[in-house]
Amino acid sequence: MILCKPIGQRLSVLFLSFFALSVVSVSAQDAAAGKALYASKCGACHNIFKKMTGPALGGLEDRHKWADHKELLAWINNPAAYMAKDAYTQGLKAEYGSMMTGFPEITLKDVDDLVAYINAEVVAQKSGGDKKDVAAEAPDTSNQNALIFGIISLILGVVALILMQVNSNLKKMSDDAEGILRPAPLPFYRNKTYIALASVIFFVFGGYMVAKGAIGLGRQTNYQPDQPIFYSHKVHAGINQINCLYCHGNAWESKHAAIPSVNVCMNCHKAISTYEKGPKLYNDRGEEIDGTAEIAKLYKYAGFDPNNPNKWDPSMAKPIEWVKIHNLPDHVYFNHSQHVTAGNVQCQSCHGEITAMDEVKQVAELSMGWCINCHRQTNVNFNYDSTKGNKFYSIYEKFHNDIKSGKMDSVKVKDIGGLECQKCHY
Repeated sequence: MILCKPIGQRLSVLFLSFFALSVVSVSAQDAAAGKALYASKCGACHNIFKKMTGPALGGLEDRHKWADHKELLAWINNPAAYMAKDAYTQGLKAEYGSMMTGFPEITLKDVDDLVAYINAEVVAQKSGGDKKDVAAEAPDTSNQNALIFGIISLILGVVALILMQVNSNLKKMSDDAEGILRPAPLPFYRNKTYIALASVIFFVFGGYMVAKGAIGLGRQTNYQPDQPIFYSHKVHAGINQINCLYCHGNAWESKHAAIPSVNVCMNCHKAISTYEKGPKLYNDRGEEIDGTAEIAKLYKYAGFDPNNPNKWDPSMAKPIEWVKIHNLPDHVYFNHSQHVTAGNVQCQSCHGEITAMDEVKQVAELSMGWCINCHRQTNVNFNYDSTKGNKFYSIYEKFHNDIKSGKMDSVKVKDIGGLECQKCHY
């Protein structure tokens, strides 16, 4: 019996160590993770060393309040709300002509990783030479940590089972020495306690995996299908600065933004039959696209002969079979006009930096949590008087009075019912 007690105590310590190591992780700046984040979120509009659609990111910690990563996180999560109270970011919008797309899913750890990657690239450039990609050379510590903890957990689990069996055998030996008759211990695979414990662990782990998988059902972030015609938003909305609402005019006054008809495309392409002066076009696989051949596909749908333009009959045009990218569940109500006209929400807030995309992809996850987070953080444009401002919210007399009296400095979407279930669900 003297031998059994210390082993039991050690066993308890091992179990505690097992659970502790299962939940403890090391948080450190990860330049490799920052590189991936930069490529997926920032690279379309920013360069580290020069200005693009937005300012260069190199040395950002020396500008404004960005040395405080919590300030930088607040700006990245919700640019509209941050800009409303910050003169520096208002100046950025005036300088570059647009507001940055918000990324509410970014965390403080993501910001740390991103800044670590940017700083590493700046250091590499200053050191001269071939400007090595520091992030590429840095080990992916997050994957290594996961592997290490997984191996340690597995080893501790095996050791715990062995010690439990040893403890049982030593107890039997002690009982035999003292003349206590006990039945022979069952093998662990026939022990009901072990079987029950294994079943609970299995169902907890299985339930977690099922729930995790179910949460992701219907979400198609980065979905980028091939379209019947290669249409470059970068060329049309970016370089040629065609307003989004010229083609998607329904967004002003309708639930749906709508896909432009062939006749809308032909308003311009009756006179533009070749693609000559724009940048080279490439699809997502890196294959070069012949822009003139894509215009010819449009003409085929329109039934248009560029050699006999006066004989074209618009009524004979056939709709282009575009592949829909952004889909919401049938039980979700979303109104584009409510957001575009009343809310003054920019298209980029949900669709990403569309002016930098050749092939459009889904940027935001469009989940309920993503929408609610936006409603919690976004300020409503309540500036209104009898001659100007957003008249849509003129009926909220209480809020207007509270703002005038100083009780409130801003009104967020959640304050006007943005979190009510029936607002978005039938």
